[in-house]
Amino acid sequence: MIQLPEKSGKTAGGQQEVRFVQVSEEEAGQRLDNFLLRFLSGVPKTRIYKAIRKGEVRVNKGRAKPETRLQGDDRVRVPPFHEAVKSKPAASRRWIDTINSRILLDEDDLLVINKPSGLAVHGGSGIDAGLIETLRLMYPEQRYMELVHRLDRDTSGLIMVARRASMLRALHELLRNDGIDKRYQCLVLGRWPAHLKQVEAPLEKYALGSGERMVKVSGDGKSSLTQFRVLHRWREATLVEAKPVTGRTHQIRVHCRHVGHPILGDVKYQTPEAATLADRIGLGRLFLHAAELQFKLVKRYKLGAPLDDELQQVLTRLTQAS
Repeated sequence: MIQLPEKSGKTAGGQQEVRFVQVSEEEAGQRLDNFLLRFLSGVPKTRIYKAIRKGEVRVNKGRAKPETRLQGDDRVRVPPFHEAVKSKPAASRRWIDTINSRILLDEDDLLVINKPSGLAVHGGSGIDAGLIETLRLMYPEQRYMELVHRLDRDTSGLIMVARRASMLRALHELLRNDGIDKRYQCLVLGRWPAHLKQVEAPLEKYALGSGERMVKVSGDGKSSLTQFRVLHRWREATLVEAKPVTGRTHQIRVHCRHVGHPILGDVKYQTPEAATLADRIGLGRLFLHAAELQFKLVKRYKLGAPLDDELQQVLTRLTQAS
């Protein structure tokens, strides 16, 4: 990121005027909104999106959208922001210590972390600092750090963070072409039938009156496919492995609910029967864990993360009760 000379310098009062920023090759591939959020650390997110929408932010003299992908040597016009700048989000000491203990792969261009349940992957909606903001505070010298994919806040397990734009592009290409094998483990209500090896049902996003975002099976939705394999059955529940072939929001959770086997601990999509069983076995969180990742770039990566202790204890209680 290179700051080019300002078009108009500074005002008589010393306030910063318009700036022009040149995108480096290593920063190429980022979305415009993510680029600005990092460059304008502390400026309210809503103000940045407003500036993009009104055309105050320009890329190579033209209007752009938040999702515009920047290229090397692009010139980004950054307007002055005179609003009070917020302080940087404060990462909880607990989350920093937890993340440090859960780094499974630490390479020059890639981090893989066993994310704990309860930690959002990014800030927003009342959350000052999620996983990516915490990592940026933990690695202040790191110029580039972006999420490769996402996990729901209550989902635990493997998540990848690119430390170079070239790695992000390579992994996104693999994701688009089913080149990354992601396997989840989830505990569902009832006895999952052996013949049910996949669920193919289109998914559509919608919002409740409260504004809460949800997903439902709908003929107007996007095609979605999840493959399933039974790992263990108990009298009232089944541990299944889920492989999402497509990557829709809440895909595994909604597909499980759609076939009558909601994931236990899922407050968004559970049934009364699932809620009762979760309470009885002492499950206080979503039982959905990203357990395995496999993919090949220059070398082959094969990573695994065992179930958290709290989830393993739930399975022990189910076994004891059977």
